[in-house]
Amino acid sequence: MLILAAVAVLGADALVALESGQFGPRPAGQLWFQLDVGSLNLVQAVVQRYLHPSIWDPGITAILLLPAFVVLAVPGVLLALLCRPRPDRRKPLFY
Repeated sequence: MLILAAVAVLGADALVALESGQFGPRPAGQLWFQLDVGSLNLVQAVVQRYLHPSIWDPGITAILLLPAFVVLAVPGVLLALLCRPRPDRRKPLFY
């Protein structure tokens, strides 16, 4: 799902680039703000109040400034690689 979302965001950014004439990928923070500003504000408040303010800035802020398709694609690819079926090593190769 994360990889599909990354492809969809990249496609939307490409359509905007075709209309405007220049490619500028949308930052993850802007996408999150457009989708649900309330949850973005809630996460910021919880992280700063209950964890530590320096986790939000510069930590999470740096991630939110990255292109949204990268923020979605990287964990999607990592999960796909980690969760892929592995061959059963107990079976003999030849019968």
